[in-house]
Amino acid sequence: MGQQLYFLNAQEAFEYFYDEINSKGINTNIGTRALYNVNICILRPKDRLIKTEWRKWNEKYAEREWQWYLSQNRSVEEIKKYAPTWDKMHGGDNLVNSNYGWQWGRNNQLDKCIEQLKQNPDTRQAWFSIFDGKEKDQYKYDTPCTMCVGFDINPKTRELNMTVIMRSNDLIYGFCNDQYCFSKLQELVAHELNIPMGNYHHFAHDLHIYEKHYNLKAKYYGYE
Repeated sequence: MGQQLYFLNAQEAFEYFYDEINSKGINTNIGTRALYNVNICILRPKDRLIKTEWRKWNEKYAEREWQWYLSQNRSVEEIKKYAPTWDKMHGGDNLVNSNYGWQWGRNNQLDKCIEQLKQNPDTRQAWFSIFDGKEKDQYKYDTPCTMCVGFDINPKTRELNMTVIMRSNDLIYGFCNDQYCFSKLQELVAHELNIPMGNYHHFAHDLHIYEKHYNLKAKYYGYE
C-alpha cells in the first residue's frame, strides 16, 4: 500500500485528492485520470459531510443510499429514481451486486464480525468481503467497487477502527458517497460494541476522476 496520508475529515481528503489527481494523475485509456494505491486515514469519520461549494454534494441522496444498504434489498427500483446510473447496472431484473448491505448480510458476515469483536477485542478476523473473484460470472452488469471491509479495536484507546479496501473509486461520486455510508457503518458497529469510533482507513487501488469532471472546480470559479 502507498504511504498513508492523514486528514481531519472527508472534505479535507476530497479537496486534497481532487487537486492531486488533476496535477499528478495518470491519464488512462478509459477516460479517467487516476492515482494508484492511495492510502487515506480520516481522523474524524463522523465529520462526513462534503461542504465544498463546487462539488454540490447531496447529503439527502447519500443518506438515501445508506438507508437502502440497511434494507439489504438488492433491487434498484426505488434508488434509481434518484440516481439513474443504477438503472444501467442490472440485466432487466433491477437486481444489483452493489447493495453493500445485501453483501454484508450474506451469510451474516457483519453480524459475525461484531460477535468476533465482542468475544475477542484483539481479533484480526473481523472482516467481510464484497467483491468475490469466485463470482465474476455474475458481474456482467455490475462489478462491486469495494473489495472488503475490516474492523479492529485499538488496544490502547479501545476505539473501533475500520478499513475499507476499494479496487476502484471515482472521487467525485464514489468516494463522497462511499465514505458517508461506510463511516455510518463504522458508527453502527461501534454502537453495537458500546465503544467510541476511531480512525477510518480508506485504501483505493485506483482513485480517479472522469474526464467530464477535470474542470469542475475551474468552471465553478470561472478560471477555466
